[in-house]
Amino acid sequence: MRKLMLGNEAVARGAWEARVAFGSGYPGTPSTEILEALAEHEEVAVQWAPNEKVGYEVAMGVSLSGHRALVTMKHVGLNVAADPFFSSSYMGVNGGLVVVSADDPGMASSQDEQDNRFLAKAAKVLMVEPCDPEESRWMAREAFALSEQFDSPVLLRMTTRVCHQTGVVKPQEREAWSSRGYLKDIPKNVLLPSHSKARRFKVEERLVRARGLSEASDRWNPILKGSADIGIVTSGVSFGYVREAMPEASILKLGMTYPLPIERIRLFASRVKRLVVIEELEPYIEAEIRNAGIPAVGRELLPFTGELNLPLVEEALLGAPRHKVTVDLGGVPMPTRPPTLCPGCSHRGMFTLFRDMKLRVMGDIGCYTLGALKPLAAMDACMCMGASVGMAEGLEKFGGPKEKGKTIGVIGDSTFFHSGIPGLIDMIVNRSEATLVILDNRWTAMTGGQPHPGTGKDIRGNDAPQLNVAQVCRALGVQRVREVDPFDLEATRVVLEEELAAPEVSVVVAVAPCILGARLKKGEAVQIAIEECDRCGACIRVGCMGIHEKDGFPSVDPDLCTGCRVCAQVCEKGAISLPGVGRA
Repeated sequence: MRKLMLGNEAVARGAWEARVAFGSGYPGTPSTEILEALAEHEEVAVQWAPNEKVGYEVAMGVSLSGHRALVTMKHVGLNVAADPFFSSSYMGVNGGLVVVSADDPGMASSQDEQDNRFLAKAAKVLMVEPCDPEESRWMAREAFALSEQFDSPVLLRMTTRVCHQTGVVKPQEREAWSSRGYLKDIPKNVLLPSHSKARRFKVEERLVRARGLSEASDRWNPILKGSADIGIVTSGVSFGYVREAMPEASILKLGMTYPLPIERIRLFASRVKRLVVIEELEPYIEAEIRNAGIPAVGRELLPFTGELNLPLVEEALLGAPRHKVTVDLGGVPMPTRPPTLCPGCSHRGMFTLFRDMKLRVMGDIGCYTLGALKPLAAMDACMCMGASVGMAEGLEKFGGPKEKGKTIGVIGDSTFFHSGIPGLIDMIVNRSEATLVILDNRWTAMTGGQPHPGTGKDIRGNDAPQLNVAQVCRALGVQRVREVDPFDLEATRVVLEEELAAPEVSVVVAVAPCILGARLKKGEAVQIAIEECDRCGACIRVGCMGIHEKDGFPSVDPDLCTGCRVCAQVCEKGAISLPGVGRA
């Protein structure tokens, strides 16, 4: 029976069909739905890891046990898992190990646009790339067999458009496969330098064998015969655009993109007058083709950044686009919807304070990154997961005497468990005087509300041990740890001022559950006494969708307002209040 599935759901289905025993990873768009879909199969052990490195290492342990394991992450997550990823290439596997890297061309939800095809090449592990949900299913399924056949982790490289497109999938029954069982093998699994030197040769032998499959396989690297005037080499979602833009062309569709089948490409090129490479992001395939002495064009025809689409590919191949990406609205302007914190979000009050206190804020990855946008504009830097802690330490040490006591690091609870703890240890040991603010909303909120070690739930919603953020900080050795209610602005301001003045590392934990995840409503919608309003705009500058300007005065949307009273607390005239409650 055929089914409609997201590409991510299809990956989970393929892994289930391959009798995967275990799945782990860290939530990150566009990969998140893979583990969530796999968790629907009770016979598979599925869990969120505190970070990608841990998820990878647990999956590697499952592989050594002889069972099949899947580990998922977005592209920047593979940076966090790079240490075990590269070393596991030398170690090899026992049960099949498939690593999903969900790349994000166009940076729809990411801080950079790195192309992880180069990481597969650098690590010398096999890599496969599906173009649609059905290929996502069967490639995920077959990747486990490839992993075992070639004693290698296999990188299943997805992209946003493949992850999140919906397509027809042809589900199959589960394989008749059973665990190999644990095999003690010290020279293979203990990566001492003397052992690794021998394993290095095994890696090269593996690639020679894998290249043979890549060269010969009509399934992994099919050739679609067409006109001899032009031959197109492509992979992933780009294949769909190529097929639609120029169905008459000869096409070499690469499903196994490392190792590349150079001789197959050379033979294909010899049968066409002109060879064109269509690929997103970096000229990974094109560079390999040119390095082999095969004339080809590609990069000069395509943008160097962003996702491809049908008009862009048509322009590259035909000289002009024949289709439009957007719908013609007849000149009617569409209202913009910039990203913003939810009404009632506990982060809003904190960033209002940071802005008004004129603090230098080293931010991190999460919903609270939106605190950098106007009207809050209260974040000075945001680089990568966990970086806020170390950046705050460095800026505080060398930021100048006039700015002493003005620097904070801001990190979410999930990100703190992910990669903030080592930075906090560094602050303690190296006698930093910076203040770290941990926004503890008990949720991995930006990726859709997944649990983490501080949530008290597992991926299936069952009760799990719950780590307390403040207790973890104290256990690490922080002497000054304060918990605050982020909806009480004045009390929080006092605590921040005290901790910023302290001559040692301090931590402030803002504890309030995610308003969306907990389905909270703090109270009735606030009311505004217009006759007392002096139109100073302080309430508008908290950046809440529940309050906006109308006819020159603030106006409250009762359907959006959650009654959190942040706007009331910044109103110096006391013109905003809850129904039946005295004004702030």
